[in-house]
Amino acid sequence: MTPSAPSSSSGRDLPSLTSAQAREVDRLTAERFRVPVEWLMEAAGWQVARHCEGLAVVVCGHGNNGGDGLAAARHLHRWGRLKSVACTDRAALKGPAALEAEALEAMGVEIRAEPDFGAARTIVDALLGTGLSRPPGGKYAEWIQTINSAGKQVLAVDVPSGLETDTGKALDPTVRADLTVTLGLPKPGLRKLDGPGLAGTVWVVDIGIPFEAYAAVGATVPHDLYSMQDQVRLA
Repeated sequence: MTPSAPSSSSGRDLPSLTSAQAREVDRLTAERFRVPVEWLMEAAGWQVARHCEGLAVVVCGHGNNGGDGLAAARHLHRWGRLKSVACTDRAALKGPAALEAEALEAMGVEIRAEPDFGAARTIVDALLGTGLSRPPGGKYAEWIQTINSAGKQVLAVDVPSGLETDTGKALDPTVRADLTVTLGLPKPGLRKLDGPGLAGTVWVVDIGIPFEAYAAVGATVPHDLYSMQDQVRLA
């Protein structure tokens, strides 16, 4: 898969964010720097959507990673490139993710209880994010297995669902992605993957997190990193 606006820059020198650091950055961004989670989710959704090729099916969990997927689905719908969107548990969505669902539904898009890949070219994996600590189970495991057997191009949001963020270990099951759009900064596991074919090409994208929030958790980022581009490829 080819991103919409490719950059020649490399992300090899960028610091990584562990799952604990990512949680703290999210907290600091909202509480100290007054940037609402909703803003970040909207930016994440737009970045994900612009990397999709052809008609896309978005498959969401009910956490913030799913909210990013729902935001992406709304942009894809605006552009005439959304085939369908499914969520593991629509009723369990809350906070910013629930708001994204309501906005999508207000545009007349049904959030389905089961995915239908049909004639889609791309599957957006927005099932599980950076906080995973055990193998996916239940509907999550079923949908991951369905994604992997669908024969479609797969784009993972932040990290492939089922991948341990900090270690790169592929839990059973783990999505095998052709492209991963990771948000803000790289995650350690994307640099030490358990095996080939897990994350595909990895693009690090800007979603508007203050660099001061990164500095507060010990991640030093050049302030001009995204001044001329909004994404870098992870080497």
